[in-house]
Order: sequence, then structure tokens, then C-alpha cells
Amino acid sequence: VQLQASGGGLVQAGGSLRLSCSASISIFSFNTMGWYRQAIGKARELVALITSDGTTNYAASVRGRFTISKDNAKNAWYLQMNSLKAEDTAVYYCNSVIQTHKGWTRYNNDYWGQGTQVTVSS
Repeated sequence: VQLQASGGGLVQAGGSLRLSCSASISIFSFNTMGWYRQAIGKARELVALITSDGTTNYAASVRGRFTISKDNAKNAWYLQMNSLKAEDTAVYYCNSVIQTHKGWTRYNNDYWGQGTQVTVSS
């Protein structure tokens, strides 16, 4: 499985960016798809998540400003980021999870894109 993230860049505070993540396989294979970010000196954190049935979840810091969506036909998911703030500056990674089972044990198989830099100037 290969994921390709794109769409990062430099934007002024209050501006918008749209990140895209393209998968090498059908996204029907994934249980969840999401976006994480990692700022310099900080741990990687979950930004937004979408499940195979379209349920979404957001970090409190981005709720109301960011929207995650997916396009099954294009095997891709997106992160629309509006009202960007300086504290949104980070490398953004797309992630997908395929759950497998062996007996009673469930395994989460994680796949990551290469990261795309988002820089918000204040």
C-alpha cells in the first residue's frame, strides 16, 4: 500500500489549503483514513479521521475549521483547512488503517504518506 500526500504550502493566517492523499489501492480496503500532523519539537497528533462509512472525528483544536472527506472513485481523501492559524504549522501526514483478525485478536495495519509541509505565517 502506498499513500501520496500533496497540497501543502505557505499561507497567511486566515487562509485556506486543501490537502490530498492518494492511495495505490481501493480505499474500500481501509477501515479508517486520516490526517496527522507533527510540529517541530512536538509529538505527532491526530487531526482528523474518517471511517469507511463516512463517520468523521476531529481534534478539538481544528473542529469547525477543518473538514475531512473522501472520494471512493478516486481512491483519495482530503483535508480542507480554513481559517488557518500559525499554530497549524506542521508536517501533515496521511494515514490509513486496515484491520485484520487472527482468531480473537484484531490487528491494526497502519500505512503512512510521506508528509507535506504546511506553514502558516502570522
